Amino acid sequence: MIKLFVTLLRGRNADAAENLTDTLALPLLRQQLRDCAAGVETARRAVAMVMAYAERERKASARIATQLADLETRALDALSKGREDLATEAAGAIAQLEAEAATTTRALATYDAEIAHLRGALADAESRLRDLQRGQRLAIATNHTQRLHGTAAVATLTEAETTLARLQQRQADTEATRAAVLELSASTNAEAMQNRLAAAGCGAPLRPDAASVLQRLKARAA
Repeated sequence: MIKLFVTLLRGRNADAAENLTDTLALPLLRQQLRDCAAGVETARRAVAMVMAYAERERKASARIATQLADLETRALDALSKGREDLATEAAGAIAQLEAEAATTTRALATYDAEIAHLRGALADAESRLRDLQRGQRLAIATNHTQRLHGTAAVATLTEAETTLARLQQRQADTEATRAAVLELSASTNAEAMQNRLAAAGCGAPLRPDAASVLQRLKARAA
């Protein structure tokens, strides 16, 4: 039972963490992209630094080569003049320079390999970062669109449309009632005038009176 409770608690915590991650996805993505951009910038500086080291070794290699050529020329000249002592010292200096040149050559090879590797990794990171940035812009645009078409927005628009329709219907009913009142008023006024005119003996009577009924009965009895 305790194990089941612990498993349930872990599941609820995992669900809460996922829900929080989904809710904060865009801010989280923005921060992750800032971290990625900072990492790419650090990688650029690292490549530049290794390239500077390699350039320093190339200059050292060129300097050593120049010194070697000069020492060999001078050592040969010393031998030609019978100065084997000087030639021997020169040979020792040449041996040291050759060892240094070999070390510089190995360092350059190491730097060149590292530069190639770092440049490849940097190009891949920059490409992925650009893809992520494009995806971020698309996600932001989609999020804005979804907010516009979200449940709350649709509900608000629907409510506004319903209110407008109700207002328009009420206005139409009010206008129809006013027109009917005017028509009824006009009709009532006309009928009243007709009755007044007929009572004054102007025109034919509107209703049969006792005298006219008696006259009609006498005519039928004759």
